[in-house]
Amino acid sequence: MRSTKLFSLNLITLALFSATTGAIAADFGVQRANTENLKTANYQCKRCVITDGYFGTVGASVGVIDADDDHGVNQLGSGTDGAVVGVNADLAYQQSGYRAKAQAHQLGMDNGFISLEAGKREHYQLDVGFQSIITNQYRNAQTNLWHNNGMLTPSEHTRELNLDLQRQRSGIGFEYDFSELTALELSSYARFDREDKTGHRSASLMSPSPVNFAEPVDETTDKLGAGIVLEGDNWLSELSYHGSHYDNKVSDLSLPYSDDVYSATPDNQAHQVSLSAQYRLASSVFSGRVVSGRMIQDQHLVQMSGNPIQNWDGQVDTFSSHLMASTRVSHRLRLGASYDYKQRDNRSSVFDFAQYEYDSMSGAFKQNIPMDIERQTFKANASYRLASGYRLQAGYDYKQVDRSYGEREETQDSEVWSKLNIRAINKLTLDFGLNYGSRGGSDYQANALTSDETDSLMRKYHLADRNRTKMHARASYIPLEWLTVDVSTYYANDDYNATEIGLTQAKSRGYDANVHLQLSEPFSIYALAGQQWIDSEQSGNQSAIWYTDIRDQFVNLGLGATYCGLMEDKLTLGMDYLFANSESNTGVSPSHADSYGAYYAYSHSMSLYGQYLISPKMAVKVAYQYERYFDTDSAMLSADSNPRLITLGDINHNYNAHQLMLSFSYKLL
Repeated sequence: MRSTKLFSLNLITLALFSATTGAIAADFGVQRANTENLKTANYQCKRCVITDGYFGTVGASVGVIDADDDHGVNQLGSGTDGAVVGVNADLAYQQSGYRAKAQAHQLGMDNGFISLEAGKREHYQLDVGFQSIITNQYRNAQTNLWHNNGMLTPSEHTRELNLDLQRQRSGIGFEYDFSELTALELSSYARFDREDKTGHRSASLMSPSPVNFAEPVDETTDKLGAGIVLEGDNWLSELSYHGSHYDNKVSDLSLPYSDDVYSATPDNQAHQVSLSAQYRLASSVFSGRVVSGRMIQDQHLVQMSGNPIQNWDGQVDTFSSHLMASTRVSHRLRLGASYDYKQRDNRSSVFDFAQYEYDSMSGAFKQNIPMDIERQTFKANASYRLASGYRLQAGYDYKQVDRSYGEREETQDSEVWSKLNIRAINKLTLDFGLNYGSRGGSDYQANALTSDETDSLMRKYHLADRNRTKMHARASYIPLEWLTVDVSTYYANDDYNATEIGLTQAKSRGYDANVHLQLSEPFSIYALAGQQWIDSEQSGNQSAIWYTDIRDQFVNLGLGATYCGLMEDKLTLGMDYLFANSESNTGVSPSHADSYGAYYAYSHSMSLYGQYLISPKMAVKVAYQYERYFDTDSAMLSADSNPRLITLGDINHNYNAHQLMLSFSYKLL
């Protein structure tokens, strides 16, 4: 089977549908922290006066990097040991209604970008941009398969290469306002973007035992968008087109003794036309949108015995509509409602395929079944001001999904929710929320059409009956002028009460806390902390009934400080520190030798900087950044750990990375 980068569902998978058990995925990345509540107002310009001429800053950075692992590029912007050079700029020009803008960040390093804009205010604007992005999975992965022009050749000599992806993104956009030429408020826009991706990523195949190898990547994605906007005093409308085309330059991969053992991602394209409008009538607002699209995948297929076709004539037509209304009934009460309809009509070709039973042909033929999906969503909400500073919100959401030829052809999700916002208490704001939802639907059937090898008791988690409860609370407190505290907590429980085999329960809980102290006019400190726990329970039945408990934990801690005003207001010092930790443990009952191991990762990231104003226009900055990163995944095996497996080696990480940068900036006044 092929996979596609562009479609949310693979066309071939939709037609040749086979049952798979539900999977639970979690992002164990340790370089993410919740910083949305940090007070950054001190860094924003409150009363900026823009005059004609040039203004902004331009500068350059020169530094050195010492990293044990190229994975450090994800944090430091460059993974190359030794000297690095980058250009930074934030420039603007304005004169007689014409304006231009240029921005650059770490241009010349592995991860950097530049963007240029120019135009005349309320008339036209042109922008172009380029961005380089490199993400590294592992350096010096071991492989015994050498790739050359579509052939994976086994070798006695182990080859080491980097599992990284290099993206080169470029784009150009244009906007034009016709208002000065016509009596209508008419404007238009168009934009084209291209992304070229190269490198290697980990992949697996069966030949006949499991083989892990470095899959070559060389692909291009083009995106085009254009539209016209027409507006009046109380209304706004837009007609737009969006299209994309994916081109994979790597063909199917073969082994010397077997052709086309690994199918390349097929070329595909998608097109979409939409019409949207909004109208305001007194205290009411009405809006709507209609979208029609088509996704096409017509790529040659890997040829094998029993395959009657050369090319897959895959096509999915999509249609969606959205209607929304909101009205203020009184100065206390506001009502709102919306309706969404989405349809995916799989119009791919239908063929007869010979059916196999184990290693012999049964003689029977069966057709692939194109799957269609239809979704309808209705939402209603009300907002009522109980008193000054007290507002109560409540709503009801309903979603119905109809699937053709699935284990469950119809599901209904219902949810009621409420929120309470309190702003009446001096220096304190409070927000509370409560949600309860349930999912049911038609009979769940694992029949011969959908999955004749699936246990009749198994339930896929996205189709199974479920009761969901969610709660959250948040408080923001400013007890003193120099102290701000934000605290939030949340809890969610998914109970799959009708599932005997599959996911039976999932719980999530956590908190986030942020503190900001402005101890003096030049000295400020912030601190953040957050934890999350996700507990999941599953049951299975193979040779015997078994149960698993999955425990995921995440921790983020941060501390930072800024002191300015030293040396006659010329020197600013700063520090930022972040610790992130994630852990996943899977317990199997009854336990046995093949039980899953743990996943564990942590990261220490620290930066120190000092900036000195040489003059009102010139500044120099010295910055030091450090990262300590470690992860271990029990699924990673060394190349010689199991003679029945061919792996990429133990590609866990354990490294230290240092970066020292000297930057110079010049301000245009």
